[in-house]
Amino acid sequence: MGRVESRLADLGITLPQVAAPVASYVPAVRTGSQVWTSGQLPFIEGKLPQTGKVGDGDGLVSPHHATDLARTAVLNAVAALQALIGDLDAVERVIKVVGFVASAPDFTGQPGVINGASTVLSEIFGDRGIHARSAVGVAVLPLDSPVEVEIIVELAATA
Repeated sequence: MGRVESRLADLGITLPQVAAPVASYVPAVRTGSQVWTSGQLPFIEGKLPQTGKVGDGDGLVSPHHATDLARTAVLNAVAALQALIGDLDAVERVIKVVGFVASAPDFTGQPGVINGASTVLSEIFGDRGIHARSAVGVAVLPLDSPVEVEIIVELAATA
């Protein structure tokens, strides 16, 4: 068992099966020493656990719940990464996280929501998981998902 696999086990995290693309694309692409994942939705066993806009108020996805969904989405991205490269110990660095939050018009807490993704990457990869990031509010996401997350990683020279 590798270092990252051991860390996942210590954290009680089992990576999900790679989510099937909802359109014409692949879950991840390698170019040189980098892997770019497609935007990942927070699927659990092939289904979105919640849909809608993030914000405070009736009928909206709470920011707290959306943070958990961002964590789930980035775990789907890590699963796509692992399916492509095999050994997660080959990850030299998480370079960038881009998070999209389907936001109610007055919601401005996108960075806090995407912290769900950033925090778990740091827990999994340690210092190698510290990254640059964008957290963007949008009007709507595919399948009415509250969040979508993509990552860019650098692989070790030997990978």
